[in-house]
Amino acid sequence: MTGGRPVQARILAMLPDYPPSGVGSWVMTHTLLSALAARGHRVDVVLGVRRGTPYELDGVHVWPHRGKADPLRFVRDAHVIVTHVDLTQRAVLIGHRYDTPVVQIAHNTSPLSRAALQRWPATLTVFNSSHAAAAMGDVCDRWIVVRPPVRMDDYATTPGDCVTLVNLSAAKGAETFYALAERFPQTRFLGVKGGYGVQILPRGSDDLPNVTVVDHMPPSRMRDEVYARTRILLMPSEHESWGRVGVEAMCSGIPVIAHPTAGLRESLGDAGVFVDRDDIDGWEAALRRLLDGRRWRAASRRAKARAAELDPTDDLAAWCDGIERLAWRVDVAASISK
Repeated sequence: MTGGRPVQARILAMLPDYPPSGVGSWVMTHTLLSALAARGHRVDVVLGVRRGTPYELDGVHVWPHRGKADPLRFVRDAHVIVTHVDLTQRAVLIGHRYDTPVVQIAHNTSPLSRAALQRWPATLTVFNSSHAAAAMGDVCDRWIVVRPPVRMDDYATTPGDCVTLVNLSAAKGAETFYALAERFPQTRFLGVKGGYGVQILPRGSDDLPNVTVVDHMPPSRMRDEVYARTRILLMPSEHESWGRVGVEAMCSGIPVIAHPTAGLRESLGDAGVFVDRDDIDGWEAALRRLLDGRRWRAASRRAKARAAELDPTDDLAAWCDGIERLAWRVDVAASISK
């Protein structure tokens, strides 16, 4: 031990899936785990899906599913177990069995998430927004807020000329996206297929000729293949506890028009343009204003300033410190038991 902490903590993460897949909750979790790896800790991720051979990503060791006993290969040496809602029950049971603290990352405020936190309480719950903490913190013994870390250098580029929606599902606002494309036939629209949800696609190439649809892509390609083509981002989402894609876009000064969920209001702040997702005339008016060059430039400056305010340095430090404190307690307990 050095300075009251283990020289190297061993972290076992039990997760449904993992990057290079591009779902926002997995991207957030990888950023958190890679920050621990950068501090010199050993991080092993056991997946709930089969995906080829083991691989390493930014110092994190990823082990595709082989069988139910997978976590037991690592738990005896683990200082901390990290998990998501989907696997909370099993992670907590394993944590109790091996007297290992469990950290639950909560990415939404759904009834399923709340029920899981109540029934299978973790040692520490990590909420992705103050809104989520306010909604569910009452059922947790101990929690912290760590906003999804987005580094400006990873996403900043020169904006393009498209109006973009990421994830063409009904919940993310695909119908609003296509309705706006019909009302702005001279404007280029870019639709990016999502990693989950039923994707709503144009009926044919002649249906909306100003709309281009591209396949779902890993986070490493979003800057060059999405944000570099985007002038305005649309987020008419039914639910968002944070809205990482909006923050990624703002790193390039891309204005965001969004439905006013509590999470999007928190993440976008004063830089966001908020319109109810069912008010298509309101969306048309907001988009028309932002297509004006002078107004776009002012909105772009606000977006970039907001992205800078969300610098993840302090959040990542709070996360790493919290995990190391749990690991330190396990290390001390093991030393005393000897």
